[in-house]
Amino acid sequence: MLITADRILTDTGTYLEGGAVLLDGDAIAAVGPKAEIVRQAGPDVPRLAHSGTVLPGLIDSHVHLIFDGGTDPVAGLGEADEVLYDRMCRRAEQLLRAGVTTARDLGDRGGLAFRVAADVEAGRLAGPRVLAAGTPATPPGGHCHFLGGEVSGETAVRDLVRRNVEAGAAVIKVMTSGGGLTKDGPSSWQSQFSAAELTALVDAAHAAGLPVAAHAHGADAIAEAVGAGVDTLEHCTWMTETGFDLRPDVLRRIIDENIAVSLTVSPHWRMLPQVFGEERAAVMFDQVRQMIEAGANVIVGTDAGVQRTGFDGLPGALPFYAHLGVPNDRILDMATRGCAQALGVGDLTGRIAPGLRADLLLVDGDPLRDLEALRSVTAVVAAGRFNSLPSKGRIAQLRSGNKQLGESG
Repeated sequence: MLITADRILTDTGTYLEGGAVLLDGDAIAAVGPKAEIVRQAGPDVPRLAHSGTVLPGLIDSHVHLIFDGGTDPVAGLGEADEVLYDRMCRRAEQLLRAGVTTARDLGDRGGLAFRVAADVEAGRLAGPRVLAAGTPATPPGGHCHFLGGEVSGETAVRDLVRRNVEAGAAVIKVMTSGGGLTKDGPSSWQSQFSAAELTALVDAAHAAGLPVAAHAHGADAIAEAVGAGVDTLEHCTWMTETGFDLRPDVLRRIIDENIAVSLTVSPHWRMLPQVFGEERAAVMFDQVRQMIEAGANVIVGTDAGVQRTGFDGLPGALPFYAHLGVPNDRILDMATRGCAQALGVGDLTGRIAPGLRADLLLVDGDPLRDLEALRSVTAVVAAGRFNSLPSKGRIAQLRSGNKQLGESG
């Protein structure tokens, strides 16, 4: 397939005007000036002319396909596994339609996210590539204990890591603090594991070649996770029993050790002052600004599946960073190249370059000027597969030689 476009985002803040991308199976074969790539493709390759922007597929670093994004996501876990699996497949399709071509699932029940990941990879399901954690580690009665990952002691922690590895995990998830989703569990600011248990978990995961993602709201839990050597910090809200406490010394370690920070911003972020109060929300926003300005490796995630957070929300979450003063080119980088590198798949996706996976997002307009352009999706390509094409109007032509193939894919 040959795709030509008004502009192609080939580097941070850099468009190739009037360019083309040549796909070969699930990979990008070439990208460059239109005339050059058209000659390379030859006359018989199917062609798609797009009057808009082509950019790398978006990456959501934190989702939970097991949850429904409603007012009580935990209630839905009472359904049978097959019912849950079918719903998870539909949620994966929602992610894809929103332009997400890679998603990291950070906690499910019974390995269902592994099934989704396998079906997407085999082409049986339309969805993003899923990097699944499986069952998250939590202490007895701890945050998300209902997902089945209750462990106590270093031996049990290592055993849970081993089971997830054997099941096909791409990442290990640990609940280092409490969380609001667990009504009967520890508060979000409270730590859940000893230093020895955290170190055992990280050591076991790294020995298996897997990164560790640490759910960490509490300031103490953040410090403990950093001390144990985790690879990404999820949420990172610096909570204490009485408020917030962003610790400069811990933040310095996060930056020096290149621990990625996935802030899990809801698409409804504008409502936070109403939910938490103006003063508290202002502190939360300012902490994010401080981390970014200090040089933290911030990546984007939505926590899709938790309360009132659907699976089409990543484009709506990105303006949060613009609200804080982050330029659009960096925001797009955080949602593509930066995210891919932090999740360990930077050599596979996140950029439009020869040899990488053909993960592309085609949108109307210019997202470098206005992030709202990301909501005007005309097509999504995941691993070379066209998964969404408009019925008319936005795609100028899709041809093989002189033969019209049709606009609906």
